[in-house]
Amino acid sequence: MTHAGPCLWTLLPQGPRSPSDRYKHACCSYDGHVYVLGGRASGCLGDLWRYSVVCNEWAELSCNGDAAPEELEEHSMVAHEGLLYVFGGMLDSAYSKWRHPLWVFDVAKEKWLHWQRKPRPHQTRVPANRKGHSAVIMSSAMLVYGGFVDMKGSSQDFWSLDLGTMTWSLLSGGQQSPGGPGPRHSHSAVAHLGCMYLFGGLKGLREQRDLWRWSSTTSSWTSIRTWAGPPRLVGHSAVAYKNSMLLFGGGESQNSPKNCLWRYDFSTQSWGQVAFLPGSAPPEKIYHCCAGLGPSYRSGSGRPPKLVDGRTRPFKNKCFPAPLTFLGSEGAIELQTLGPARPPSTRMETCLTFENKAFRRQRDDELTDEEDEDLIRHLPDLLLVLGGRPSSAPGPIAMWQMTLTDS
Repeated sequence: MTHAGPCLWTLLPQGPRSPSDRYKHACCSYDGHVYVLGGRASGCLGDLWRYSVVCNEWAELSCNGDAAPEELEEHSMVAHEGLLYVFGGMLDSAYSKWRHPLWVFDVAKEKWLHWQRKPRPHQTRVPANRKGHSAVIMSSAMLVYGGFVDMKGSSQDFWSLDLGTMTWSLLSGGQQSPGGPGPRHSHSAVAHLGCMYLFGGLKGLREQRDLWRWSSTTSSWTSIRTWAGPPRLVGHSAVAYKNSMLLFGGGESQNSPKNCLWRYDFSTQSWGQVAFLPGSAPPEKIYHCCAGLGPSYRSGSGRPPKLVDGRTRPFKNKCFPAPLTFLGSEGAIELQTLGPARPPSTRMETCLTFENKAFRRQRDDELTDEEDEDLIRHLPDLLLVLGGRPSSAPGPIAMWQMTLTDS
């Protein structure tokens, strides 16, 4: 089955002032920026970077101090109300036995916080360090499932971290949840309307292609069986988009990455493979990261768009064939931003056109904070794919942009 409405893929070449290419890293989006932390290249990395989508610029942020994490791989990072929550991924198993693998970064202050000093009830159980787990935000909690725990193998522990009190609760684990997804790592998970959807991953020594839904209302798991869908996958990435889940890449092994984009409709409970427009083939990637930006993605910005005459700014993406020589052929494809008026626009290095006066003069003048914030709030929908294997390290990080024609 092929999902109606193809997508446009665009390579975004990065300059020397950008993070090196990597895989098994973590990323998330917040307020029009994408944050990338750690991962693996020739060795394990411990750097934190912020990417501005509006300005197409990277900035390296501090990872120094005793509140910051060390080198991490196969960890998770999620955003909630101005804070980034990083969990797991520590390399030294002996060291991780006594240090809790949780770090918090303040986006506005650009600093790591000593969250342990916050008053919270005494608790005896907290999750151990792990890799390849999943983490999602649901309401005011971070839900963490599975992962690979050193010396123990794959875990089926399902934890909830209350982000208000910073206390952990074990929702299920051990022998308490025989009907759930079971022990696994290198899977994906997204949150949607009080439910968490989990797909694939490695269970024991075998790759999986099963889909599970956990309901916060009933605190129970349901196996969702469909006739079609993605193959067995590990190292893939998933994001929530409108009333669906987008799942990209991965493979049955790290030597067989795929470039398929799948869309699962939460309403019809059906899968569809999303076709790509001619001349815009997506990359084959595994152990990459995906970050969605724009109103249709659950980017965790927490701030609604500013209204113009009682309505949101009428950005709407549209993909159509156009004879653009800078894209390499007569049948190349343009991504255009449509609005009620058609003023001249400055085309940047990507195919994305922003019809905004402040953005058009960006190359000559710095944007004011108000102009920058206004652009961020009105970003069109786009999905970024960052890093992954095969890797071009030590070169700049690989970045691709994907836009659906139904955006």
